Formats: sequence, C-alpha cells, structure tokens
Amino acid sequence: MERRRVEIHSDLDIVTARVAGRELAQEMGFGVIDQARVATAISELARNVGVCAGEGVAVMGEVVGEDGRRGIEVVVEDKGPGREDVKLALRNGYSTGRGFGMGLPGTRRLMDEFEIETVVGEGTKVTVRKWLP
Repeated sequence: MERRRVEIHSDLDIVTARVAGRELAQEMGFGVIDQARVATAISELARNVGVCAGEGVAVMGEVVGEDGRRGIEVVVEDKGPGREDVKLALRNGYSTGRGFGMGLPGTRRLMDEFEIETVVGEGTKVTVRKWLP
C-alpha cells in the first residue's frame, strides 16, 4: 500500500490530511471508530503544524510490527520553533496558542503509540501508530 503525503500550509490541507488518513484506515480494514480516531489524531497534529510552524507535512502509510501485526503510521513534521519542554506540551490544558491544550495529549490517548522528537529552533516530528485489532 502506497504512502500518502499531504503538505500542510492551510486549514484546507488539514482537512485533506484528515480525509486521506481516514480513507487509508478504511482501506486497511479499521472499524469506523478507529477510523475516526486516526482522522482526529491527524487533525490535531496538522493543526499544531499550522499554529506553531505555519507549514509542514503529514505522511501516512501501512506499517508492520515486529510481531507481524499491521497498522497505520502517521508522521507529521514541521520546521517550526520546536518545543523546549515536551513534558509540559503533553500536559492536558497546556497551549502555546489559543487552543484548549488537548492536541498532543489527546492524540496520545487516541493512538496506540506516540513518539515526539523536537529540537528548539529546528522543528518537531510526531509519529503515531494505530494497530489493527
């Protein structure tokens, strides 16, 4: 299954990434609830790109775990300011903008795996995975 890449520059791109992720999850056999979880996680991560960095990219594709299980992997990356305190950014209610501070912690709860790499002044890369039951 091919990887899907969506450049994020505007709110419309956030919707495009969300739809692409939901469609991929559906094609892979995820149920409607997990499709919605994947789409919501992509929306939150892509919105963070728009708010914090202005532009970035979301890449989605099938991944196979070490134990042979299949899942969807989403990587959202930007070249923005990065995060000085990742633990703070992952706390419920913390926001660098005008949001409710639920984006990163909410995404972490929606997905099975969550990784964040960030370097101040260079950008942020978030990788999330949802495994098929």
